[in-house]
Amino acid sequence: MSIEQTVYIVDDEEPVRKALSLLTKSDGLQSRSFENAQAFLDQLSEIGPGCLLLDVCMPDMSGLELQKILHEQSFDIPVIVLTGHADIPTAVRAMKGGATDFIEKPFDSEELLRRIHQCLNGEKERQKDIEWRMQAAQKMLTLTKRERQVMQGMVEGKRNKQIADALFISFRTVELHRSSLMHKLDAGSLSDVVRISILVDSDA
Repeated sequence: MSIEQTVYIVDDEEPVRKALSLLTKSDGLQSRSFENAQAFLDQLSEIGPGCLLLDVCMPDMSGLELQKILHEQSFDIPVIVLTGHADIPTAVRAMKGGATDFIEKPFDSEELLRRIHQCLNGEKERQKDIEWRMQAAQKMLTLTKRERQVMQGMVEGKRNKQIADALFISFRTVELHRSSLMHKLDAGSLSDVVRISILVDSDA
């Protein structure tokens, strides 16, 4: 499944927004622009996977203030901070606040695109991981209580006979439960079962 990503641009200077929109479009990237931080917040429910190009110095609400609000709302999106040379200390604070990267204005187009792609590639992998975790959790819900017990024994490295003895069931019953749970989890090997168990436990 392809994950469509968008470059979100938040800058109070219209020429900068236009330049960034044209730059991303020329590279085949989808983008959306916002004239200030509040405009971005107003559309937060419509913001999907991608990265945020954020100007740190804006009137009314600065980039740092927006970043703080996003953090407080547990809204996770990679941020590339746009800053003038005199605002490097502000960019450093933004990085400490969770920003992925920063670049100075006037920016070099090729360098900015390189950093955007780095950001998007990392976000794409994160989204894939989230999707995989959700799928694993859904598959786990289809297991019966006994299948979960057999799975736990498998993850602990027990052989079928050891699982049978621990659960007071027959060796053949363990084999049947093992075959059933691997089918439900779409697992081709023991390592797949272990990985799913770890992913789901880490989200618990």
